[in-house]
Amino acid sequence: MATVANSAARAVTLTPEGAVSISYDTLVSSPLDLSTSIAETAFGSSPKSLGIIIVRDLPQEYPILRERLLKLAYSFAHLDEATRERYADAKSKYSFGWSHGKEIMNGKPDTLKGSYYANPVVDQPSVSVALRDAYPEYYGNNIWPQDADMKGFESAFKDLGGFVFNVGCKLATACQPFASSYLTDSSISLANLISSSRTTKARLLHYFPPSSDNPLPKDDEPIDSWCGFHLDHSLITGLCSAMYLHHNSGSAPAIVGSPSPSSGLYIRNRGGDLTKVSIPADCLAFQTGEALELATAGRLRATPHCVRVGASESGDATAVSRETFALFMQPDVDQKISPTETFGQFSKRIFNEHYREDVQ
Repeated sequence: MATVANSAARAVTLTPEGAVSISYDTLVSSPLDLSTSIAETAFGSSPKSLGIIIVRDLPQEYPILRERLLKLAYSFAHLDEATRERYADAKSKYSFGWSHGKEIMNGKPDTLKGSYYANPVVDQPSVSVALRDAYPEYYGNNIWPQDADMKGFESAFKDLGGFVFNVGCKLATACQPFASSYLTDSSISLANLISSSRTTKARLLHYFPPSSDNPLPKDDEPIDSWCGFHLDHSLITGLCSAMYLHHNSGSAPAIVGSPSPSSGLYIRNRGGDLTKVSIPADCLAFQTGEALELATAGRLRATPHCVRVGASESGDATAVSRETFALFMQPDVDQKISPTETFGQFSKRIFNEHYREDVQ
């Protein structure tokens, strides 16, 4: 890794792809070392900016929390369909509990991945009945699998989600001086909006192995054929490194490497160039979302990204799934993020683009 040219930020480096990487220890002990120039490199408008920042040197419990939950994502996805669907929630537009084949991506229902949604910070939001009814996507209650179906799922989800949330709040505090220069309302505190919010949402993802119904993309297919390019509608999104699991009939799945060099997360930088970004297994990544773009009148743009699966050279990609976890940190629904929209109004607009009323 190359060191960023900033004598006050010796703990900051660049990954081979050009993503800014910072030490968690520095984030905790000396947050001001994440200077405006460093945040600008990660999140700013430079053509080479990727809109993502990597946090490394995390506490030792993080790899344990990550592996425990991502293996449970695999286990839940291998329950029979009837059991999984008991934990789906149509009234929240499948924003709590299990969701598979309900989201519209690339113009069609997305059957390539299954998701489990919950708020790892607040189980039962303390809001008015009117708000709960108006925004069931955010203010519903968490839905947790019964132990008979998936033992330990709730605690594993909350433990990893809480960990990512706490790191994200620290990062938001460190980025505040930088963000204030871009926010249309400079009195807004990103850390306060995130830490006090009741809309935090985590998404545990299982990407199903390719099959005859969902075949591997051909080499000449668009890079986003597995998961279309999109923007998160958060302020900031926390991302765990993906885990690839090889299905072994009759035994526990084995952790394996990516099925091909082309598999993984792709980002379009501010200049429009496509970059495949690797998140080390013991690190977290944070990227900018569309709510932050609106709150800065477009001066801090959201990060366009997609996921691709590639063919395995050994020919066994059809036995390999991809597990990952994302945490969307965002304000409450009544927070104004533009002159004409609250976060709640903005979210309704986005949900309507990705979920059809007739999808059940």
